[in-house]
Amino acid sequence: MEASANLISRITDKLMSAVAEWQSHSLDPIYQMVFLDGIIFKVRKDSRIVNKCLYSVLGISMEGHKEILGMWLSENESASFWVIVCNELKNRGVEDILIACRDNLSGFSNTIEMVFPKTEQQLCVIHQIRNSTKYVS
Repeated sequence: MEASANLISRITDKLMSAVAEWQSHSLDPIYQMVFLDGIIFKVRKDSRIVNKCLYSVLGISMEGHKEILGMWLSENESASFWVIVCNELKNRGVEDILIACRDNLSGFSNTIEMVFPKTEQQLCVIHQIRNSTKYVS
Protein backbone atom coordinates (compact mmCIF):
# COMPACT_ATOMS: atom_id res chain seq x y z
CA MET A 1 0.00 0.00 0.00
CA GLU A 2 1.26 3.46 -0.81
CA ALA A 3 0.47 6.62 1.10
CA SER A 4 1.47 10.15 0.21
CA ALA A 5 3.15 12.49 2.66
CA ASN A 6 -0.01 14.63 2.53
CA LEU A 7 -2.20 11.66 3.57
CA ILE A 8 0.13 10.79 6.45
CA SER A 9 0.07 14.43 7.62
CA ARG A 10 -3.75 14.55 7.55
CA ILE A 11 -4.03 11.30 9.52
CA THR A 12 -1.45 12.50 12.05
CA ASP A 13 -3.27 15.82 12.50
CA LYS A 14 -6.53 13.99 13.27
CA LEU A 15 -4.83 11.74 15.84
CA MET A 16 -2.88 14.42 17.71
CA SER A 17 -5.72 15.39 20.07
CA ALA A 18 -6.22 11.74 21.09
CA VAL A 19 -2.47 11.35 21.58
CA ALA A 20 -2.29 14.49 23.75
CA GLU A 21 -5.21 13.23 25.85
CA TRP A 22 -3.52 9.83 26.34
CA GLN A 23 -0.21 11.50 27.26
CA SER A 24 -1.84 13.36 30.14
CA HIS A 25 -4.37 10.81 31.44
CA SER A 26 -4.34 10.03 35.16
CA LEU A 27 -2.36 7.02 36.35
CA ASP A 28 -2.90 4.60 39.23
CA PRO A 29 -1.39 5.66 42.57
CA ILE A 30 0.66 2.45 42.98
CA TYR A 31 2.29 0.08 40.48
CA GLN A 32 3.78 -3.20 41.59
CA MET A 33 6.50 -3.07 38.91
CA VAL A 34 7.61 -0.50 36.37
CA PHE A 35 10.07 -1.09 33.53
CA LEU A 36 11.97 2.04 32.45
CA ASP A 37 14.05 1.91 29.28
CA GLY A 38 15.42 4.13 26.57
CA ILE A 39 15.76 2.86 23.02
CA ILE A 40 18.18 4.59 20.65
CA PHE A 41 17.23 4.66 16.96
CA LYS A 42 18.14 6.61 13.85
CA VAL A 43 15.80 9.11 12.17
CA ARG A 44 16.07 11.43 9.20
CA LYS A 45 16.11 15.10 10.17
CA ASP A 46 16.81 17.90 7.70
CA SER A 47 18.37 15.51 5.15
CA ARG A 48 20.66 13.97 7.80
CA ILE A 49 20.48 10.81 9.88
CA VAL A 50 20.55 11.52 13.64
CA ASN A 51 20.11 9.44 16.78
CA LYS A 52 17.02 9.83 18.96
CA CYS A 53 16.08 8.17 22.23
CA LEU A 54 12.55 6.92 22.86
CA TYR A 55 11.96 6.63 26.59
CA SER A 56 9.27 4.11 27.43
CA VAL A 57 7.68 3.22 30.77
CA LEU A 58 5.70 0.01 31.14
CA GLY A 59 3.83 -0.49 34.41
CA ILE A 60 2.21 -3.53 35.95
CA SER A 61 -0.83 -2.48 37.95
CA MET A 62 -1.75 -3.91 41.36
CA GLU A 63 -4.32 -6.06 39.50
CA GLY A 64 -1.54 -7.49 37.28
CA HIS A 65 -2.40 -5.62 34.07
CA LYS A 66 0.37 -4.28 31.81
CA GLU A 67 0.02 -0.66 30.81
CA ILE A 68 2.23 1.72 28.85
CA LEU A 69 2.46 4.70 31.20
CA GLY A 70 4.15 6.95 28.70
CA MET A 71 6.66 7.50 25.92
CA TRP A 72 8.96 10.47 25.50
CA LEU A 73 11.43 11.47 22.78
CA SER A 74 14.83 13.07 23.36
CA GLU A 75 18.19 13.49 21.67
CA ASN A 76 19.93 10.85 23.84
CA GLU A 77 19.38 8.83 27.02
CA SER A 78 20.40 10.63 30.20
CA ALA A 79 19.61 10.51 33.90
CA SER A 80 18.57 14.19 33.75
CA PHE A 81 15.83 13.38 31.23
CA TRP A 82 14.70 10.45 33.40
CA VAL A 83 14.11 13.06 36.17
CA ILE A 84 11.59 14.74 33.84
CA VAL A 85 9.94 11.39 33.08
CA CYS A 86 9.68 10.34 36.75
CA ASN A 87 8.33 13.74 37.79
CA GLU A 88 5.72 13.58 35.04
CA LEU A 89 4.61 10.14 36.29
CA LYS A 90 4.31 11.59 39.81
CA ASN A 91 2.35 14.61 38.52
CA ARG A 92 -0.04 12.24 36.73
CA GLY A 93 -0.87 10.44 39.99
CA VAL A 94 1.80 7.81 40.64
CA GLU A 95 2.57 7.90 44.36
CA ASP A 96 4.69 4.76 44.69
CA ILE A 97 6.34 2.01 42.67
CA LEU A 98 7.16 -1.23 44.47
CA ILE A 99 9.94 -2.35 42.07
CA ALA A 100 11.57 -0.31 39.30
CA CYS A 101 13.42 -2.33 36.67
CA ARG A 102 16.06 -0.24 34.92
CA ASP A 103 19.38 -0.38 33.09
CA ASN A 104 22.70 0.62 34.64
CA LEU A 105 22.77 4.17 33.23
CA SER A 106 24.93 6.40 35.39
CA GLY A 107 22.79 8.42 37.82
CA PHE A 108 19.58 6.53 37.00
CA SER A 109 19.27 4.94 40.45
CA ASN A 110 19.63 8.35 42.13
CA THR A 111 16.92 9.76 39.85
CA ILE A 112 14.40 7.08 40.83
CA GLU A 113 15.32 7.38 44.52
CA MET A 114 14.87 11.16 44.39
CA VAL A 115 11.30 10.98 42.99
CA PHE A 116 10.15 7.63 44.46
CA PRO A 117 12.29 7.15 47.62
CA LYS A 118 10.65 3.91 48.83
CA THR A 119 11.00 2.09 45.49
CA GLU A 120 13.15 -1.05 45.32
CA GLN A 121 15.34 -1.08 42.23
CA GLN A 122 16.38 -4.02 40.08
CA LEU A 123 18.78 -4.06 37.17
CA CYS A 124 17.17 -5.40 34.00
CA VAL A 125 18.25 -8.99 33.35
CA ILE A 126 18.34 -8.43 29.57
CA HIS A 127 20.74 -5.51 29.99
CA GLN A 128 22.91 -7.58 32.37
CA ILE A 129 23.09 -10.47 29.88
CA ARG A 130 23.87 -8.13 26.96
CA ASN A 131 26.61 -6.37 28.95
CA SER A 132 28.11 -9.70 30.09
CA THR A 133 28.18 -11.32 26.64
CA LYS A 134 30.28 -8.55 25.11
CA TYR A 135 33.23 -10.07 27.03
CA VAL A 136 32.59 -13.57 25.62
CA SER A 137 34.09 -14.43 22.25
